[in-house]
This record gives sequence, C-alpha cells and structure tokens, in this order.
Amino acid sequence: MSITLYSLCGADLARPFSPHCWKTVMALRHKGLPFSERPLAFTAIPSAEGGFSKTVPFLRDGERLVSDSFQIALYLEEAYPDAPSLFGGEGGQAMARFVEAYSQTTVHPIVTRIALKNIHDMLAPTDQAYFRESREKLLGKTIEEIAAVRETAIAALPEALKPLRHMLKAQPFIGGDGPLFCDHIVFGALQWLRITTGSVHLADDDPVRTWFERCLDLHGSEARAVA
Repeated sequence: MSITLYSLCGADLARPFSPHCWKTVMALRHKGLPFSERPLAFTAIPSAEGGFSKTVPFLRDGERLVSDSFQIALYLEEAYPDAPSLFGGEGGQAMARFVEAYSQTTVHPIVTRIALKNIHDMLAPTDQAYFRESREKLLGKTIEEIAAVRETAIAALPEALKPLRHMLKAQPFIGGDGPLFCDHIVFGALQWLRITTGSVHLADDDPVRTWFERCLDLHGSEARAVA
C-alpha cells in the first residue's frame, strides 16, 4: 500500500514547517516506510480528503486515514511491527507521552513567541489573514505585540531545555543509544523553530544543539535539506 502524508506549508511548498508533521516524517523514516508528502496551506486543510481532519498531520495508508502525530505513531507501530520500533516497548510509549506533554507545555509556547511573526510572513495572503485572526484570538495579543518581546522568549529557551540538556550528559539520544519517537517529538519543535526563523537560537556548544544536529543527520540528512 502507498502512504500519503498531509503536512503544513506556507507559500513555499518546499518548506513544510509544522512540528507535528516533522514528528511524523521522522517516524516514517525511522520505520523505513516509503511515502509521498502533500504539503497544504492552512486554509486548504479542511478540503483535503473530503474534510477528514481540520489539522495536519494526517496520513492515508491504503484505505486507512489516521490523524494526530501521536496516533499516527501508534498506528505505524501496530501496522508495521516488523519495522524498527518507534517506542521500544510499553515503557518507551509511556515515556513518549511524557515527552509529548513536556514539549507541548514548555517548549512549544516559547517557540511560538519566537517564531510567530516569521510564520505569518511565510504564508500566502489568504492564510496570513486566517493565521492572524486565529492566533491573536488564541494568544490575546497582536502578532506585533508578541514579536516585540521576541528576545525575551529567545533568552528563555535554554532554561526550558534544561531537563533535556541534563539527560544528554548520560546518553546521545532521549531514547538511549539511538533515537525513538520521544526524540522525534522534541526534534519537531526545534525543526519548526529552525525552518521558520533560520536558527534554533542555542549556543554551538549546547548539548541540546549537538543532539539536534545528530537528529538532522539521521536518514540521509533529509531534514537538514529543508531550510
């Protein structure tokens, strides 16, 4: 069966940037599964696959449609048990849920404050209008107000990554000697930051940056080619 991944892009189809979609790209590569990617603009998502999902990523695998990056990872693990494991067992799955919660509640809000204006500027005019209205309603401030304190968010990022930095003193990946889906989760957040702003805003000698560079080099450095 052929797998199609629906992801998120701005005006440039060659620069998909969603952190959740990057988790899924890395999960598919981890499994060694061939797939085609169909980047969608924000306003195009509701019309894809007959309105199956209001958000990306979602994928079609033959007749099966699956949405949500974590649910997709669970599906891939079950549907392709002979491919390399994304979790390494139930303990790894539970750990990934914790890492997902950490990334969503601690890392993502900071990345949002750093990258919000950049994301807006990457979009086509129709999507800019949608993005401005939806994000300003959600955040309670204008895009320009959030951009004005961007440097404060950049300064807060290293501290937010302190747990990961501490753990990486003992092992090269969150998953241990090699990456697991938990690595793909945090990688997605920093890849989102890298693609939208051109930097991960960490010092060259930061262990988190070193780990991120290792992740960029996985799977033939495919993720590094998107900039």
